[in-house]
Amino acid sequence: MKRILYYDCFAGISGDMNLGAMVDLGVDAAYLEKELGKLNIEGFHLLVEPDMRKGISGTRVTVVVEHPENEKHRHLSHIRELISKSTLSETVKRKSMDIFMQIARAEAKVHNISMEQVHFHEVGALDSIADIVGAAICHEYLQVDEIHSTPVQLGGGMVKCAHGLMPVPAPATAEIVAAIPVRTGLVNYEATTPTGAAILAATVDRFSEKLEFTMGRTAYGIGQRDGEIPNVLRVYLAESQTEQVPDVREEEAVMLECNLDDMIPERYSHVMDLLFAAGAADVFLTPLVMKKSRPGHMLSVLCSQDTAGNMKEILFRETSSIGLREHVLKKSMLRREMVVVHTPYGEVEVKRSYWNGRVVNEKPEYEQCRRLALEHGVTIEAVSKEVIKNL
Repeated sequence: MKRILYYDCFAGISGDMNLGAMVDLGVDAAYLEKELGKLNIEGFHLLVEPDMRKGISGTRVTVVVEHPENEKHRHLSHIRELISKSTLSETVKRKSMDIFMQIARAEAKVHNISMEQVHFHEVGALDSIADIVGAAICHEYLQVDEIHSTPVQLGGGMVKCAHGLMPVPAPATAEIVAAIPVRTGLVNYEATTPTGAAILAATVDRFSEKLEFTMGRTAYGIGQRDGEIPNVLRVYLAESQTEQVPDVREEEAVMLECNLDDMIPERYSHVMDLLFAAGAADVFLTPLVMKKSRPGHMLSVLCSQDTAGNMKEILFRETSSIGLREHVLKKSMLRREMVVVHTPYGEVEVKRSYWNGRVVNEKPEYEQCRRLALEHGVTIEAVSKEVIKNL
């Protein structure tokens, strides 16, 4: 018998909606606030109250920042120190940092800086810290075996960020949900925030619309906005008697292929870079012997159905191909997570892959090992060995 927390994100998810849903599901609000007090930071408290959206009643949780003008802007190192020095459980500490790392990686990529340079002008605020650490506290309180979710509604239109008006999904959110099934356009506002997306990306074991369990308690977290649809996050606390494999996620994908024998080889790298930048999951070349015994290559692009059109445009524009093959296939992907390892040379992220609940692969990020090796005048192998030793 498995105890499952199931997120139904038909109207999106934010940090405060998640807290509301967790309290409505049975997490004791006083316990949540007491555990958040272990962060040893002052200046905020939780406002927990019943509320309703379009006839659906639930719980609304607001993190009230008492002196907004005194808010500090924090970097990743400040967040890490704040959490590590707290008296929270190790499980809550680890899950909280996993969620923060989702946002840090996204912001670093969007702004082309290192994660340590990311300025947490938004998620470093007290309300977002409470949302993220609070999510980890609630998950531990519920003692679930697995967390599942539907595809996530992102919304549409524009959103106001620290850098100005941005299209929905905001750039950081788009990076965070890159490997998550999503929907868009149900509403003309930001339905899923970076914090909400990061909570799902870091904690959900399986994304599926199939309800393969016995529904137990249902709860609703009420959002701050009131629009045409019920702005609520619905969650279920369920049980499953069927043995599932939560560490494998399946989704449909598209494989585009073309054969090339009349293209300058040095251009392959340029085309591959363009395809990856446009969102391709994988791009690779296979040597071929073509008609009249001419050597050539098959260029293969694995992508989502949503991005297939952009990939075709790049292939027709940037290669000598005048025709493509297209296959719809199913991808099976192991669950993975990123952990940060401290070494004498610096911090390195390690990608862990899981199968049947066990770690089957741990791989240090190559570019980070390469950078540290160049900085310290050692081999990449030396850096990698230190990473593995400190796992």
